[in-house]
Amino acid sequence: MDETIAAYLGKLAERTAAPAGGATAALNAAQAAALLAMTARFCDGPAHAEHAAAIGMVIAEADRLRHESVALMAADGESYGPVLAAYRLPKDTPELRAARSAAIAGAMGAAAGPPAEVIAACARLLELATLLQPTVNRSIAPDLAAAVEAIRAAAATSRTNVEANLSGSADPAARERLTRVIAEAGAVEATASQLIAAVRSRYA
Repeated sequence: MDETIAAYLGKLAERTAAPAGGATAALNAAQAAALLAMTARFCDGPAHAEHAAAIGMVIAEADRLRHESVALMAADGESYGPVLAAYRLPKDTPELRAARSAAIAGAMGAAAGPPAEVIAACARLLELATLLQPTVNRSIAPDLAAAVEAIRAAAATSRTNVEANLSGSADPAARERLTRVIAEAGAVEATASQLIAAVRSRYA
C-alpha cells in the first residue's frame, strides 16, 4: 500500500465499503509497530549493551509486524468484496435463499480473517512493548505509551469487526473460533491498559 496520508483519508471519508474500520485498525497496529521500533532504536546503544540481543529482536520483529499490518489494511478491504457479492445473490426461491444465506455466512467468516490477524499482531506487539518497558528512559517513555495506546485501539477496533462477523455466522466451528478471537482481543486491551499505566508512572 503506497499512497499519501491525505489520499488515504480521502478514500476513508467516501461512501464506500472499503477502506473502513478494519483498515484503520490495521493502520493503528502498523503505527504501533513503527513507534516500538523507534523506541527500541533509541535504546540500542552502549548504555543498554546487556540488553542488545533483546533490543535487536524487538527492532526486527516490530519492523516485520509493521509491514504485515500495512498488508492487512489492503486485505481487509479485499475481504468485503465477497460479502457484498453474497448479499446481491438472488433470493426468489427457498433454494436460492438458502444458497444466499450460506454464501453470506461463508463470506462473513472469511472477512473475519484480517481483523483476527490484526488482533494476533497486537498480542505480539504488546509482548514487545512489555519487553521494552524496563529499558526505556523517561524521555522516550511517552512514545512507548503512545505505541501501547495504538495497540489497544487496534485490538478494540478489530474486536468490533469480528463481533459483527460473528453475528452473521451460523457455523458452530466458525462461531467458536471467532469467540476465541474476541476473548484474545479483550485480553490485549486489558493488558495494554495495565502497561500504559506502568509506563505513564515513569513520567506523569
